[in-house]
Amino acid sequence: MRNPRKKGRAKLPKRSAALGSWRESRPSAKGQCHGLVPGLRPVAAEIRSEMRPTLETHASAQSDTVPDARALAHDLTPYRGANPARSLIELAITLIPFILLWLAMWFALDLGYWVGLLLAVPAAGFLVRLFLIQHDCGHGAFFRRRATNDWIGRVLGVLTLTPYDYWKRSHAVHHATSGNLDRRGIGDIDTLTVREYLSLSWWGRLWYRIYRHPLVLFGIGPAYLFALQFRLPVGFMREGWRAWVSPMATNAAIAITVAVVIWVVGVTDFLVVHVPIALLAASIGVWLFYVQHQFDETAWATGQDWNVHDHALHGSSHYDLPKVLRWFTANIGVHHVHHLCSRIPFYRLQNVLRDHPELGAIGRLTPLQSLKCVRLVLWDEVEQRLISFSDLRNRL
Repeated sequence: MRNPRKKGRAKLPKRSAALGSWRESRPSAKGQCHGLVPGLRPVAAEIRSEMRPTLETHASAQSDTVPDARALAHDLTPYRGANPARSLIELAITLIPFILLWLAMWFALDLGYWVGLLLAVPAAGFLVRLFLIQHDCGHGAFFRRRATNDWIGRVLGVLTLTPYDYWKRSHAVHHATSGNLDRRGIGDIDTLTVREYLSLSWWGRLWYRIYRHPLVLFGIGPAYLFALQFRLPVGFMREGWRAWVSPMATNAAIAITVAVVIWVVGVTDFLVVHVPIALLAASIGVWLFYVQHQFDETAWATGQDWNVHDHALHGSSHYDLPKVLRWFTANIGVHHVHHLCSRIPFYRLQNVLRDHPELGAIGRLTPLQSLKCVRLVLWDEVEQRLISFSDLRNRL
């Protein structure tokens, strides 16, 4: 649970004379964070001691107004369990239009490239929805049988350029550690605390600023993620041959599929049709993931102050989109409920909000409000909230 906003701005500690260099580090197989910056664990211990009194006070103050997350997770159990017929329909009304739009975009090239390019927008929307169906398969929520979920997910992974089994594992780590400052690094967007950022060298700060720039985070980054990073088992590369099976098998299936399509339509037509669709879908997907956890009211904690249920509910947003966008994004905007009970199929998430109206206001973000989340780049350990670079500069 996050602290209430303080009326005055807390003064940050002075920058240390001995600045460490920023090095990227990945968690171990168990998801334990080795640390983004040397000396992070002692800092985390100090932060934890400062946080605990305010966290406990806030939890007490909110107990009468906010539902108990653990009890709520139990209450949501009846919504779990897939309806196979409904799932097949959802898959069909997503996959078939995507294929038809792809072909329509190809045929429209005779009328001019810009005419066909307009079709890339709805096609990307359907590709995003296919990814989110794959996402539900990864949680075992889309079909009743595990094997059915896994094989549908693997096939869709060829279209979404996502190695299903590798992604499923890293995404499970994300769910198990979401909101835990001690266990960052797999399945999330790299976010530094204020103290970590201040401990960086000049080059480290510059690199972090570049990484967090919107053009990189939502433009270059998604292209790199789906085109390059997903081709290798990043984060699990030292765990033996099993970690490599999913990426390599998916790469082979993608290569065969691309070769067949190119044989039919030609290299140039394939590139001018599919690349815009894939790039736009990737950027939309990363944006959705960003606003689901990087928002003003999010909750992060360390050590014993972190709780899987509380931080699932309060560390994830409710991205309240218009109905048509809810459909294309498979209700993933109801992310706080999804994190609290990930086995609920996406087509039942709105039912949860209908039956539990108190959840509608928790972490709620409108599309306009979500645009302001781009500036939130650092976690303030003292005020327990995300802040911008300008906020930090004004307080130093």
